[in-house]
Amino acid sequence: MSDDPRSLTTIRRAFEVLDVLQETNGAGPTELARRMDLPSSTMYDYLRTLHETGYVTREDGEYRLSPRIYTMAGRMKHRDRLFQTAKPEMKRVANDTDELVGLTIEHDGKGLILHQEEGPQALNLGTYPGAMTPLHTHASGKVILAYLPDDEAEAILRDGPLAQRTERTVTDPDALRAERERIQERGYAVDWDEQVIGMGMIAVPILIDERLHGALNIVAPTGRVQNESYQEELRQKIEESVNRISINYQYGGSGTPREP
Repeated sequence: MSDDPRSLTTIRRAFEVLDVLQETNGAGPTELARRMDLPSSTMYDYLRTLHETGYVTREDGEYRLSPRIYTMAGRMKHRDRLFQTAKPEMKRVANDTDELVGLTIEHDGKGLILHQEEGPQALNLGTYPGAMTPLHTHASGKVILAYLPDDEAEAILRDGPLAQRTERTVTDPDALRAERERIQERGYAVDWDEQVIGMGMIAVPILIDERLHGALNIVAPTGRVQNESYQEELRQKIEESVNRISINYQYGGSGTPREP
């Protein structure tokens, strides 16, 4: 929560209510008041106002985020130039490999999944566009860490204890600094079992005019990613795709996409 005295507490708290509703996938006023340490009457006022604006729905005494939130998020993604440029390439790679292809960007020091395309053999991981994960826990995030400016990467690595997702998750800042250097040298990252046991990933940075825009990855079962010849095949496909994304982003026009 911001300590800036100029911030409007009411507006800030309304967004915090939306965050809690997202985390709980629906709750009643009493539970929400307890979670946010607010009087029940105050919480009811927030929920009533959010319901009136259309951002929250009420059913059987519980409040949930309304589809209006999803509409806004979908419209924002549709207008995103990187998404528009990458989507056809991601479809092609997913069809060629039969695997799960993901586009990740950095947001607030974490990895945010902007888009995914599923091939016929894609792992069902329960991930979705908008999901956020610690950057150090998977190949896409490590690629982003490797190509962020040094001061930004250091701020993330020094930001308290790093989350341990599995027993293979690398949480030692010095080990991650060394891994940053290796990724910069070879131009891609690969991992397995670091975020989810049984999941492997290979990722390549999307660099346009030497500026990091995100990372493109292919997700496959650990056994397939550990196979060196298959890993090399995936690396070549994803690097070729990133090259086309970079060219199309720069020279494919700058018009705003039409609304779906």
